[in-house]
Amino acid sequence: MDKYDAIVLGAGIVGVSAAIHLLRRNRSVLLLDKGLPGEATSYGNAGVIEREGFYPIVFPRGLGELYRIARNEEARLNYNRRFLPRLAPWLLKLRKATGQRGIDAYAEAMNPILSHAAAEHGSLAGKSRAVEFFRGTGWLKGYRSIASFEAGTKAHLALADHFGVRYQVLSNHEIVDLEPDLSPVFARAVLWPESVSVSSPGGVTKAHARLFELMGGAFAQGDAQSLRRENDLWVVDRASGPATAPDVVVALGPWSMDLLAPMGYRLPFAVKRGYHQHFRPRGDAALDRPVVDVDHGYVLTPMRQGYRITSGIEFDERDAPPTPIQIERIMPQARALFPLGDAIEREPWMGARPCFPDSRPIVGPAPKHPGLWLDFGHGHLGFTLGPATGRLLAEQITREMPFVDPAPFSALRFGR
Repeated sequence: MDKYDAIVLGAGIVGVSAAIHLLRRNRSVLLLDKGLPGEATSYGNAGVIEREGFYPIVFPRGLGELYRIARNEEARLNYNRRFLPRLAPWLLKLRKATGQRGIDAYAEAMNPILSHAAAEHGSLAGKSRAVEFFRGTGWLKGYRSIASFEAGTKAHLALADHFGVRYQVLSNHEIVDLEPDLSPVFARAVLWPESVSVSSPGGVTKAHARLFELMGGAFAQGDAQSLRRENDLWVVDRASGPATAPDVVVALGPWSMDLLAPMGYRLPFAVKRGYHQHFRPRGDAALDRPVVDVDHGYVLTPMRQGYRITSGIEFDERDAPPTPIQIERIMPQARALFPLGDAIEREPWMGARPCFPDSRPIVGPAPKHPGLWLDFGHGHLGFTLGPATGRLLAEQITREMPFVDPAPFSALRFGR
């Protein structure tokens, strides 16, 4: 039976980052996943490290927006009506958590760690030889009317001013000057130059996983559900036999509660599904940065695999069959925005995002079990925050002074 100082369950960007940060603190670490690093949630996203992600996903309050959502014809949001009764308690918590007080609390909690996100990525990328994936061109959020720009940016830009985060409001002509191959469909756009993007989030995660092994970490495939407590140690099973450690980190993303619920944890957890698909450009059309079509709820971003379109949110059972209707709804708008050619994959890829109603992850000790640590629930900011929360968790495990206040990310905010 192999003994380690720590076992990390989950080899996405969150788990890999936590494992590296523990290695850096002279801990022996086993990283365990049922698959290979970077091939699940960490593969399918827009690849943006958001500096301005201090505005949460909010529950809609306007009657017009609620009516459109009720019709279930939105590209930004799709849901299975039969799933709504099970989701309703979480939605009510979301509504409570995203009033003005909740939005302000989220911004104050998230801004410190978001201010370090790009630097923490850079710290790992420099060692893992992943720098080639990164580009410092920011990203562009476009609005198709002056009305939608004013409604969608007022509060967000006020927070940016408050925290000193740079942005640039662009007119229709300035948008096309910046990205000449975009059609002039946006009335206004906001350029966020401090955000960073990558051409392959899965590639970045795989590069970090290779670094982890080069540093002396051990990776194995196995079932996190085999976790159990024996003689004050945590034990997991691998093909080569069991492994033990006094500390174990749950970084299983949307699968985290599969492990934690049977252990007695009742956290207000939900999963948001999403889709992406890659397309070839027509001719020599190109983009230098990700572009968000805010009114229609998708991101168009240049990736190594092609031009990736990522959809908005879908609420359904995590493991229900894919229903990529949002990609179908998006495509006419996306083709009108940018000269897209043929799809590269036959079917869209589907993934899931683990979310709490206050949009903050849990990063810290589990309240009921000594040596059990939690690092999940990052929502749409998993790729953004993975290296930063990995550092924050490792600092708590090794009893260092945390580089940001961990209290806003404590599991105790939801009770014991």
